[in-house]
Amino acid sequence: MKARLIFLLLPLLLIKLLNVSSLGSQSQTKPALLAITHANVIDGISSQPIRNATVLVRDGRIESILANSTNIPPGAATLDLKGRWLLPGFVDAHAHIADLRAARAALQSGVTTARCLGVNHFADVGIRELNHAGVVDLPDIVAAGYHVRPRPAEEFFINFPRMSDLMAGVSGPQSVRLMVRTLIDRGANVIKIMATERAGLPDTDPRKRVFTDEELAAAVDEARKSACYVAAHAHGDEGGAAAVRAGVRSIEHGTYLSDQTLAMMKERGTYLVPTIATVADLIDPGGDYDNPTLSIRGRAMLPRVRETTAHAWKMGVKIVAGTDTGYGPASVRRMPHEVIELVNIGMPAMDAIKAATSTSAECLGVDKRTGSVKQGLEADLIVVDRDPLADITALQDIIMVINNGRVVVNRLGW
Repeated sequence: MKARLIFLLLPLLLIKLLNVSSLGSQSQTKPALLAITHANVIDGISSQPIRNATVLVRDGRIESILANSTNIPPGAATLDLKGRWLLPGFVDAHAHIADLRAARAALQSGVTTARCLGVNHFADVGIRELNHAGVVDLPDIVAAGYHVRPRPAEEFFINFPRMSDLMAGVSGPQSVRLMVRTLIDRGANVIKIMATERAGLPDTDPRKRVFTDEELAAAVDEARKSACYVAAHAHGDEGGAAAVRAGVRSIEHGTYLSDQTLAMMKERGTYLVPTIATVADLIDPGGDYDNPTLSIRGRAMLPRVRETTAHAWKMGVKIVAGTDTGYGPASVRRMPHEVIELVNIGMPAMDAIKAATSTSAECLGVDKRTGSVKQGLEADLIVVDRDPLADITALQDIIMVINNGRVVVNRLGW
């Protein structure tokens, strides 16, 4: 009997041992109060870093940012960064995260929040709900579910067999409204609509417009009824301009946008998410794309999207960083690569970092809870070894990720 009792209790004892708190295993536990000391802080808001600061984190939220403070509250766990650089976690404004493995890969690369703009079977909604339920090794997600496009993905009809009539095509304002309403009812909190065809398929034309003014306006209007906004995929200028007129919140890609359309975006406050790094991925072997036709297309598109983004920045359009990747096994693009692209087209390093943090959070509508190192916000933070303002490529080496106040990645060996 005693042997049997020990056998039954052994798993419980092992679980208890594995849950012992340490800064190296914060994915399981978190201290009530964490003091991050000797940090050079880029807060995502200010024009200058806060040097040698102490950031206090209580119950997963930022309690205060103290300059040159050595007065650590009693009982606080201490994490001494020894002069390393602390930033907000990346907010990837354009991703396609379709499973838990990919979500974990995104978080490990420093993405603590992502806007997921098109996956099958509402995997993004499920990942979001897991994060909100306290699963700390997953990023938070702003979820779109499926794209709204003239021919919905066939998987959409597996989720909604009653909507089989739309297999013939989404055409007309009422059909668009029906699809938008269906996505929102299923849990989407952003709508992704195709204003032009894709660039990442060899048999499509990225300049070609696919929805009318009335259809785009219907999508925006229906989304607004549920306090949702619309992100429009648009490479070509005709479709992009129509989407801006319809009132979308952001233009994704924007490769061939004219200065007239950019001026309208500036006037209306429409964000631009250029995803330059993924266009570069069309050219390079491997990665998310590996096709000779796409490589030829990418060589034509890359200088144009860089030029468009530079013009947009100079004109005062708000630029937002997004990867347009699924964080899959073949993916080689991450948020730092997009930030580097933004610096290379003329954005100051601080502004490019904001495009990947606070400005992105503003675009996604989550800036009241994340995207900045600011009192009261969630403690979603990353650490890099060297000053990214002096060398933006330092962002490629993420050595620590803190998600909702818990250290989930620690490459310092502490």
